[in-house]
Amino acid sequence: MSVLKGSEHLRLSLKEIDLATNKFNEPIGKGGYGMVYKGEISVSGKKPTPVAVKTLGEKSWQGLKQFLTEIQLLTGQRHKNIISLLGFCEEGTHKSLVYEYAANGSLDTYLGGGTKISLSWQKRLEICLDAARGLNHLHSNSRNKQTIIHRDIKSANILLDDNWVAKIADLGLSKLNSEIAEGSNIVSDPCGTPGYCDPEYMNGILKKEYDVYSFGIVLFEVLCGRQCSVQYNKDGFVLSGPSVQKYYKENKIKEIIDPCLREQMSSYSISKFSEVAYKCLLKDKRQRSSMDRVVKELEELLLIQTARPFPLSVREVTKAIDAVFSLFGESTNGEIGLTCDGMLRFYDNGADVLDDHFEFLRLDYKPLDDKEDSFQTMER
Repeated sequence: MSVLKGSEHLRLSLKEIDLATNKFNEPIGKGGYGMVYKGEISVSGKKPTPVAVKTLGEKSWQGLKQFLTEIQLLTGQRHKNIISLLGFCEEGTHKSLVYEYAANGSLDTYLGGGTKISLSWQKRLEICLDAARGLNHLHSNSRNKQTIIHRDIKSANILLDDNWVAKIADLGLSKLNSEIAEGSNIVSDPCGTPGYCDPEYMNGILKKEYDVYSFGIVLFEVLCGRQCSVQYNKDGFVLSGPSVQKYYKENKIKEIIDPCLREQMSSYSISKFSEVAYKCLLKDKRQRSSMDRVVKELEELLLIQTARPFPLSVREVTKAIDAVFSLFGESTNGEIGLTCDGMLRFYDNGADVLDDHFEFLRLDYKPLDDKEDSFQTMER
C-alpha cells in the first residue's frame, strides 16, 4: 500500500510473526478488532526483546483503517511516554502490529480494586505525569510540524512497562491536524469511549481540548481509585464528568477519593490535584488547561511529594502544609495561595518565608525538647 511507503523498514513476514509468537500460543488480551499476543523478536540481530502483537480480524474495515493509521503515526515516533511500534505484518489476509511489551499492563486494571496491587500516591502521580508528557508530545509534536489528536484517551490506553513508566497507546483513532479540512474542525467518523468523551464532541467538533477532557477523567479515576462509568457495590457513586464536577464544586472531593490514599496525601495535594483535573473538564474550551500546563502542574505536585527535607520528615512536612492550607488554601481571593517555589524554599529552611511572590505568610518550624514538633503560621 502506498500509504505505508515510509514504513517499509518495519515490515515483517508472517513467518517472522509466527516465530515471534510461537504460532500465537500466548494470548494476553483482546482489542476492539482482534487478539493481542505476547512474543519475542530480535531487531537488527540484537538480543530478543518481549513484544505485544496485535492482530486484526480479517473482515474489519474499521480495524483496517486503524491499522494503517497506527503505522503512519507511530513510524518514527520516539518518546519514552508513547508506545513504540517495532514492526507490522501485512501478508495475505493476515495483518498485525508489533509493539514494545508493557509488562505491567494497562492503568485501568489498577483501578477499582480488581488487583492485589495498590499503587501509592507517589506512583500514581508519576504515572499521570508520564501520560501527560506523552499526550503533550502528541499535541505539540512536530513531525512535519503536524500535531496529533488522540481521540481515545482512557486509562485502558495508558500502558505501564516493567519500570512502571506510562506510555500512551492505541493511536488507531487519532487524527493529524492536517487531516482536518482547513477552516473546519468537523470530523464525522466515530471516536472515543463513552464516559471519556467531551460532550462538545457530540457535535463533531474536534480540537486538542477533546483529549484534555478525556485526560481529566483519567486524573479523577486515579484520584478516586475507580474506573469511569462503573457502578461499585461499596457506594452509589459512579465516576463521570458531571458527577466529579459536582463533588468538586461542592468541596466534597475528599468523600470520593480512594480510601487507601487518605493517609498519603496532604489536603494541599488533594485540592491541587483535583483542581488540575477539574480544569481539564471545563465546558468552555478556552478556559481548559493545555496539556503543557497540566504537565507543569503535575511536575510541581510530584516535586513536593518526593521532597526529602532535612531535618523534617515527610509526616512533618505534610502536617505543616496542611496547617497553612487550612488557613488560606481554600480562599477565593485570587492573591492568596501556595506556590511550589515557596514550599521548596520552606524545605531548604524551616523558618523561611513560604511565599515570596505575595509575602503574606510565614511558617515557623519549632522543634521542642521532649515534645512533639510544632508549627506556627503567621499572616503578615
